[in-house]
Amino acid sequence: MSNKKVAVVMSTYNGEKFIKEQLDSILNQTYPNIEIVVRDDGSKDNTVNIIKEYQKKYDNIKLYEGENLGFIKSFFELLKLVEADYYAYADQDDIWLEEKIELAVNNLNKLDDSKPNMSFGNSDYYDENMKFIGRGPRNKKYSFLRALFSCVTQGMTMTVNKKTRDMIIDNMPKSCFFHDWWTYLLCIGMGNVAYSNETVVKYRRRKENATSEGQGYFRLLVWRIKNLLVNDGMKDIKQQMINYKNYYYYQLSEENRKILDIFSEESYSFPLAVKKAFYPKRLRNNIIDDFMIRIIFLLGVL
Repeated sequence: MSNKKVAVVMSTYNGEKFIKEQLDSILNQTYPNIEIVVRDDGSKDNTVNIIKEYQKKYDNIKLYEGENLGFIKSFFELLKLVEADYYAYADQDDIWLEEKIELAVNNLNKLDDSKPNMSFGNSDYYDENMKFIGRGPRNKKYSFLRALFSCVTQGMTMTVNKKTRDMIIDNMPKSCFFHDWWTYLLCIGMGNVAYSNETVVKYRRRKENATSEGQGYFRLLVWRIKNLLVNDGMKDIKQQMINYKNYYYYQLSEENRKILDIFSEESYSFPLAVKKAFYPKRLRNNIIDDFMIRIIFLLGVL
């Protein structure tokens, strides 16, 4: 088995209710060389004390206490705090299957480590009490084009190499939609993505969750309309493309530069909107989602 060090980076905030289960699942991984690095994002509950109790029992847990930055900036700050071969994002309230890290390390070891690389798997959905709700999507399709409009993976299923981490902290984005989406864009655009079509995380769905994953389709549709249209989410996606282009344009392949040029153009014109709306390749995995985003192009929202 590989002996490369894996840093599990976890941002916590008022997570006292579930964090023990998550820490236990990480400590129970079959892969041995793991360091858990926690940055508490200004919790007001007992989260920090719980972590300190774990530190008394385990010497591979580090805790940093910081001001509230929000989870995106908190995760990026975490990447600065530890040196490792591989990095895995961890939320505070899920449960990892015991072979999650071993599987990711095996996948990453096969890739060219001079490029930004990622391994990810699937998650299944559970309620707050860890009662099974349903299986997450399988056989995920991904490409650089689709990555501009959606993140096919979730942060807690990701493991990336040091090259990815270094690229993030060297060019910390001024803004991005989510930390995991930005990470995914680096790997899909300039490196490699290894996908394992099996469950690696039990994803605890709570009403506080930031993402739409695991909701029924009608609720998912409402979430998307609210967050992408009403709350200017589409503008955030566009700004993420622009930031990405400013940082990495000349590191992309010619094909990916052409794609980015089309969809990151800041000024609106009807001919360009039509070109985007009738682009011949699929933009989103779901047919309805794909149709919706093409309508959004014609409306000039994105």
